[in-house]
Amino acid sequence: MLLLSFAAVLLLAVLLSALAHRTILSTAALFLVAGFILGEDTGGLLHLHADSPIVAQLAELALFAVLFSDGMRVGWADLRSAWRLPGRALGWGLPLTLLITALLAHYVAGLGWAEALLIGAVLAPTDPVFAAALVGNDKVPARLRHLLNVESGVNDGLVLPFVVLLLAVAAGSDDLHLGGLASELAVGLLIGVLVPLLALALERTRWFAASAAYAPLNGVAIGLLVLALGKVTHGNLFLAAFAAGITVATFGPRERAAFEHFGENVAELLKLAALLVFGALISVQFLSEISWTGWAFAALAIFVARPVALWISFLGSGLGAREQAAAMWFGPKGFASVVYGLLVLESGIAAGDEVFHLVALTIVISILLHSSTDVVIARAFDESRETPAWFGVLHRARRPLRSRSRDRDETSAGD
Repeated sequence: MLLLSFAAVLLLAVLLSALAHRTILSTAALFLVAGFILGEDTGGLLHLHADSPIVAQLAELALFAVLFSDGMRVGWADLRSAWRLPGRALGWGLPLTLLITALLAHYVAGLGWAEALLIGAVLAPTDPVFAAALVGNDKVPARLRHLLNVESGVNDGLVLPFVVLLLAVAAGSDDLHLGGLASELAVGLLIGVLVPLLALALERTRWFAASAAYAPLNGVAIGLLVLALGKVTHGNLFLAAFAAGITVATFGPRERAAFEHFGENVAELLKLAALLVFGALISVQFLSEISWTGWAFAALAIFVARPVALWISFLGSGLGAREQAAAMWFGPKGFASVVYGLLVLESGIAAGDEVFHLVALTIVISILLHSSTDVVIARAFDESRETPAWFGVLHRARRPLRSRSRDRDETSAGD
């Protein structure tokens, strides 16, 4: 039934995709809502629970593919070419978002500090797919698109060690097994770097060469090999995936170009399937179990945490008011947050169920809000269209007083 449901929703999404690019309709929201409707507690067609094997397996595979593709988008050359604004978002914005979210989780939702910091790390990553109309629109300034793409491509991997460490802290500070955690991360990193380097070196020898038809599968083969070795050696799969993507992007530009579109499509399919499953875990009863303080936390996490963190991060950066407002708003809770939330639930920590409820609520609200406003905000950057009044007010408020006085003088002279 899951395969049939996914195929039907996928066909509907394809048929509506052109409309989705022009309106507030979102394919991500479509899969999420479809899962909600078909779930066991609503439509009764998809009998899935958080502890169902397919949930963990699909989420793991989807996040691996997403992190591998994210790494492919952010090779070292890309980071060096325009690092200033993404550097501010990652160096200041990411930790500030984590800390502000943790403060809200502690003082509003009432979580302990370990769980509050954990939920801050889980909700820190962003995902540009839920704001596709913005990052994929040529009328949006290139530096804003680059900022959002690089930030979302890197923050999934950067926050991973914090999620793993804080999950161990929440499980019990007397038994952290820091050596085991460090070993898991180190093995994952080594696999993610060495396997692609070896594969790329083999292809450059005179004995091997990939044909045009098989070139896109080179990235798939590398990714699968990294995944398999990670499972065998018990290395961290997600760090291995992210490191492998960056390694291919850095040392194999030809392989990166061949894999890019094919790999993104594969990752998108897995992500949409996981969103369908995630939606099936949500129900009216599930949402009713969340207290009003939990709803307040979710709203503040979206409307306060990232906007305040990015506002501080971009002080003195020279980023225009319109671009800064868009960057502050478009921090949709990424797909990585979905999987990290499931990891928390599966960990068996005392507050795991409460943390998962808060994470799930925040993600659902974020997907519905951000994926339905990206088209509207993107149109604000189209100079051929009428600029929304709120952007004009914000722009005038940021202009220097001397500039506004000069405009009035010029107007008076013209009269």
